[in-house]
Amino acid sequence: MAGKNEILVINTGGTFNKYYDPVKGQLVVDSGATALYALASKWLCKFEIMNIIGKDSLDFSSHDRLELLAIISQSEYHDIIVIHGTDTMTLTAEYLADADLEKRIILTGAMVPYAIDPVEASANFASAYSSIGLLKEDGVFIAMHGLLAPYDKMKKDKRKGCFVLL
Repeated sequence: MAGKNEILVINTGGTFNKYYDPVKGQLVVDSGATALYALASKWLCKFEIMNIIGKDSLDFSSHDRLELLAIISQSEYHDIIVIHGTDTMTLTAEYLADADLEKRIILTGAMVPYAIDPVEASANFASAYSSIGLLKEDGVFIAMHGLLAPYDKMKKDKRKGCFVLL
């Protein structure tokens, strides 16, 4: 309930949540938000975690984005962080922005799984968490690699392996 926990964190999957499965011999998405709960256990922060979708963002469908939009639009929370895969983060951000919600939404994620190296995922999440309360206007933003900007002012640069401002 908003008030008790001031921020809703929606965990959709993505690289942030991947871990190496030795039986499958590949990285798989942990839909249980182990990384987020590990971060939460070390912070004196107030946020609610909601797990949905649980996919790599390359596997997101229109239905997945509609589910995310429905949850956000029906939520009593004003401040929302979405943990999302980096490959289609800007596409989902644009989809959410087109809905013109009166909320502050920050998408973040990681290029390297938290389970492999927690530094990037932790830093990106910390950036999103610390920034959301400082934003003066509603809208959809991306927080990645020490940058925070409206979704349409940032993109993933695959050659550099990070997000950059436009």
